[in-house]
Amino acid sequence: LKGFGGSAWCVRYRCCQDLGRLLRLLVVGTVILVAAGGWTEIARTYIYPYTYRSAIEENAAAHRIDPYLVAAVIKNESKFQPTVRSDRGAVGLMQLMPQTAEWIAWRMEEPFAEETLEEPAHNIRYGVWYLDALEQEFGGNDILALAAYNAGVGNVRDWMERNHWTEDFDDIDAIPYPETRLYVRRVLEDRERYKRLYEDE
Repeated sequence: LKGFGGSAWCVRYRCCQDLGRLLRLLVVGTVILVAAGGWTEIARTYIYPYTYRSAIEENAAAHRIDPYLVAAVIKNESKFQPTVRSDRGAVGLMQLMPQTAEWIAWRMEEPFAEETLEEPAHNIRYGVWYLDALEQEFGGNDILALAAYNAGVGNVRDWMERNHWTEDFDDIDAIPYPETRLYVRRVLEDRERYKRLYEDE
């Protein structure tokens, strides 16, 4: 038994040594990758993709909206999956509710077909139009506009009235819904990361 126990201990010791070597190699490899500028490419490809960039930038320019804000909204809404549908029924890249999209189409004076919400160019065009409408609704305040995108205009107007918020509101922590607080914070943080990764291109 002693011999068996000793052998098992040796096996475990060798496994720990091998794991330690592997971890050291991973650390060294990561350092080399970062030093060589490879981390930026990994971030662009896997963490902060900018798929449909031309459609995003074209529509953002038309509405004078920050394209990196649009990209951050898409990342948090759908992770750039064009056909995804939420449990509540929101559709596509910018997760538009069909009723909202139908209202947008009416405001844009064009026919509406729900199936087009899975088309990236169409969804982005409607989503950017809506984001611009929210920015105008709340005086260009990104925090309030994003809160409304997530929780609805009615809720944000109610919070403003009950808490005496103005269009200068900047306290994300004061947003009553935890999900909306987290959403707004993540979108704004991701916008800055998109800007750092893509602005100089």
